[in-house]
Amino acid sequence: MGRIDKINELVKREVSLIIQQEFQDPRLMFMTILRVDVSRDLQHADIYYSVLGDGKKIEAVAQSLHKLSGHIRRLIAQRIRLRHIPQIRFLYDQSLEVNARMEETFREIHIQTDSPPPSADPQKREQL
Repeated sequence: MGRIDKINELVKREVSLIIQQEFQDPRLMFMTILRVDVSRDLQHADIYYSVLGDGKKIEAVAQSLHKLSGHIRRLIAQRIRLRHIPQIRFLYDQSLEVNARMEETFREIHIQTDSPPPSADPQKREQL
């Protein structure tokens, strides 16, 4: 694991803890930090998150995170020893939502074709 990877994990852990422990904002209760990408020069950090809920909840979380980003950055600076604390930007990660839609589509296809879904177990696949 390289230096940037370690910094990514450290920032991810600290941001998660900060949001969980420092803020009592109910909009942030169903939000999860998925990953962090810090630039090599440590100037910028993209923090990807997901939200359990509909579009209104996602927008509310985005607004809350945008307002809190400066404060979160200051708290990161107090907790992590880095030469430079990156500017942070929160980005909604749609990958979980897309995966769920794909799974549902596959289920519908299998129901329509009346065939059993493919098994993850290679031995069971051979038996079919």
